[in-house]
Amino acid sequence: MKACIAGTGSYAPANVVTNADLERMVATSDEWIRERTGIRERRIAATGEACSDLAVQAGKRALTAAGLSATDLDMILVATCTGDYPLPATACLVQHQLGATKAAACDLSAACCGFVYALSVADAYVKSGMRHVLVIGSEVMSAITDWTDRNTCVLFGDGAGAVVVSASDGEQGILSTHLRSDGTLCELIMVPGGGSRTPPSEKVIAERLQYIKMKGNETFKVAVRTLEEIARTTLSANGLRVEDLDLYVPHQANVRILKAVIERLGLPKEKVLLNLDRYGNTSAASIPIALDEAVREGRIKDGSLVMLGAFGAGLTWASAVIRW
Repeated sequence: MKACIAGTGSYAPANVVTNADLERMVATSDEWIRERTGIRERRIAATGEACSDLAVQAGKRALTAAGLSATDLDMILVATCTGDYPLPATACLVQHQLGATKAAACDLSAACCGFVYALSVADAYVKSGMRHVLVIGSEVMSAITDWTDRNTCVLFGDGAGAVVVSASDGEQGILSTHLRSDGTLCELIMVPGGGSRTPPSEKVIAERLQYIKMKGNETFKVAVRTLEEIARTTLSANGLRVEDLDLYVPHQANVRILKAVIERLGLPKEKVLLNLDRYGNTSAASIPIALDEAVREGRIKDGSLVMLGAFGAGLTWASAVIRW
């Protein structure tokens, strides 16, 4: 029994924030942002629009694409680092709003790798007997973005993407997933305030510790190395070559990182899906948004061999290879 992707869906908030808009907020320029990140614009959630709201919309679209109803689901997994509340799990809110009365629900936190981590969990559950698992990557990164920090505020956006993972006895499905982490590098990307180590306080607010902090140069080097390494590990584990891939869908973090990885792997640009120019870095949502876009544009078809690659805070990195 294999776990196959039976349907995809995505949702992005209506509010578009361009680089020109950011020029009016911080000391930056459209040219500077595009040159260093590849981003032209990003979507930002409206006031009162929370992580679960985005997740529900993406989830509904994935269920429709799979030809299923919410009551068919055995489990809902939401990958996020920007959930509605510290507790309960955002997945439980999604379960309620969807009406998935038979589904277990929980969140998974692995930052930008969250979707691939959650996909691996869904794969395992389906192989152990579940029939349908809804996996959603949903983020409201604007909630943890310091809009006075020109180095980080240009990077992030909000959105959600989802897939339905279903049992199948055919040749198609998730061939393998590969997960890694290195907690010694946790300080490269983190939100230092607001948790149990540094609870909310006047000091946290005054020092803006409730927002994401990032050491860009160090992160760049590790990201390129680990994304290449895990891609090669994934291919080798399945007896595949780079040439066998029909599409590589990486986490949409930074165009310079992705270009370096693509060059090291020897992948032609037409076999790589890049959409960060329109969405920015949506963390756990970026890969499922890109997957849904690729399916709807016909870049992924039955029989396509697709590889996913992600890197994020933790540090974590992950990959998966799927026969569509």
